[in-house]
Amino acid sequence: MRAILCPGQGSQRPGLLTAWTGTDESREHVRRLGDWAGLDLLEHGTRSDAETLRDTAVAQPLIVAAGLLAWARLAGRAGRPAPADLLVAGHSVGEITAAVIAGVLTEQEGMRLAAGRGRAMAAAASREPSGMVAVVGTTLERLTERLDGEDLHLANHNGAGQFVVGGSRPALERLRADPPAQAHVIALRVAGAFHTPYMAQAVPEVQELIAGFSPADPVATLVSNRGGQVLTNGSEVTAALLTQMLAPVRWDLTMQSLFAAGLQEAVELPPAKTLQGLLERAHPQVQCLRLDNPGDVESSQWVRVTA
Repeated sequence: MRAILCPGQGSQRPGLLTAWTGTDESREHVRRLGDWAGLDLLEHGTRSDAETLRDTAVAQPLIVAAGLLAWARLAGRAGRPAPADLLVAGHSVGEITAAVIAGVLTEQEGMRLAAGRGRAMAAAASREPSGMVAVVGTTLERLTERLDGEDLHLANHNGAGQFVVGGSRPALERLRADPPAQAHVIALRVAGAFHTPYMAQAVPEVQELIAGFSPADPVATLVSNRGGQVLTNGSEVTAALLTQMLAPVRWDLTMQSLFAAGLQEAVELPPAKTLQGLLERAHPQVQCLRLDNPGDVESSQWVRVTA
């Protein structure tokens, strides 16, 4: 089995779309995606600096657009869903990209959702100071014990001893000063504590947006990062997209489900790097191709698989 992996926030970088906008057709695709998001994604994807791209309201739709651009090249046509024999999974906001590729949402719905989610989460983060840290080199049990009694929450369990914790800034400073035994704590430059209860105020706006969609059932095998479940109903997918805003990303369980389904090869859509590294550390026998530019598509066997 083969899988499409869709990265999440934090993977964005300046010039992300430059390599993917070399034709009139691709530039028109970006303009269309940007119109649905209410942003000039051609500008942000080719000219905006790193500080601008740190804005959650910009980063989330830009990441989804990058994935959809690469998927259009891989599949041979914008809007074409993945075939039934592919696995699809996304990390955090990448799960919106995955839902579009699996045929649950249209490109328009996906971009509207990514933009609305980004705006709502940015607004929630601005209301109460919070942040996130990466914690490396410990176990889930040790970390959970350390977080007990603190205003701290597990936000990502990425596997291979890699975690992200979100919460109040004073509590994060205490964690940095007194980490679990043998663990390293690294501050992350993010606007707030995503995938924790700090995002509760963002939920109503996103819920109202999702209520206007007509989700279809996935045509490919879609694995949720909410708990690694395979979702077969469109309404289940949109419900998971809503609840994962407050719940930790269980990428460890997602990878386990992909491997249990017979995963042998994967391709990570742009902005690619992080998910390839996590997958290869957890399951080194699985080959993972990074799509950094259109040339990577043309040189891969995936063109024949998805055409």
